[in-house]
Amino acid sequence: MAGLRVGVLGASGYTGGELVRLALGHPEVELAFLGGRDSAGRTLEEVHPHLAGSPAASLRIQPVGDAKDLDLAFLALPHGESSTIAPALLEASVRVIDLAGDFRLPATAYPEWYGFEHPSTAWLEKAVYGLPERFRDQLRGAHLVANPGCFPTPVVLGLAPLLERGLVEGPVVVDGKTGLSGAGRTAGDAASHVATEESIRPYRFPSHQHKPEMEHALALATGIDVRITFAPHLVPAVRGVLTTCYVKASEGTTTEALGSALAEAYEGEPFVRVLPPGAMADTKRVRGSNVVELQASVDPRSGTAAVIGALDNLVKGAAGQAIQNLNLMAGFDETTALPSIGVYP
Repeated sequence: MAGLRVGVLGASGYTGGELVRLALGHPEVELAFLGGRDSAGRTLEEVHPHLAGSPAASLRIQPVGDAKDLDLAFLALPHGESSTIAPALLEASVRVIDLAGDFRLPATAYPEWYGFEHPSTAWLEKAVYGLPERFRDQLRGAHLVANPGCFPTPVVLGLAPLLERGLVEGPVVVDGKTGLSGAGRTAGDAASHVATEESIRPYRFPSHQHKPEMEHALALATGIDVRITFAPHLVPAVRGVLTTCYVKASEGTTTEALGSALAEAYEGEPFVRVLPPGAMADTKRVRGSNVVELQASVDPRSGTAAVIGALDNLVKGAAGQAIQNLNLMAGFDETTALPSIGVYP
């Protein structure tokens, strides 16, 4: 699949812009189509000035429905749109990576968590959950991939090996923190500088759609059903997600045992960094990279384990993970065009 013709539908958003930036550095990808709605007719550099001077700067964003002659399409669209657009692309032999939530859950979950009846249940049942470190074999050659949410990625990667080994047991309480870019480019006053500067506040508790995704993905990865309580918070930063999972440590479980289990599970993984005991995950350290940092500790006084993950929500939490999935789907080296070194300070 060398010379892969790729389209980005939803190219004008933050995630779309990050997809374009990463795709431009991919030696096997031809950026053949940029799709948008309100931005249609504008050039890429008008919508994303930071991409001025790139080979795609003068490309014009076209109506989303005009996508054609592609090998693969990234759908960086609002929830609910991908499930109506993806079937036609798939039937035209275009592979699809959906970065929204339209193919992450069972069909019966959509009315409650996303507010719509799923219109493409036949394709939904064929979708592969795109967390490479847990579902790599299924992703090779896949036609439809559900790119994971930014919060579920560190939660599932952190908890799955520990649940499998019986080192921890549910239920799980997840405290999540996210930067403002997670709200999207069209976010309203609640995500403005005036509202968020010097502010940390919870939102969408207990109805955030990433809660059932965490439960579903953990069940897919481990075969274990776990109940999760999830409280997301908005923090005054542009990028970054930090999740802290509080879970009961099994009898005899130590911090060293948790760290060893994570280190063994992700040995050789290019984009998972397991921290040694006492080290603390940091969103700033992974900024701009496709890396997730993981740490785990036990409080012996309470018998509670804390499993913590940090990532860049626009890279490993969205666009970078999507490029990682493209590489697996197309048979390229998995690390192609993906940064493993963060931007600091």
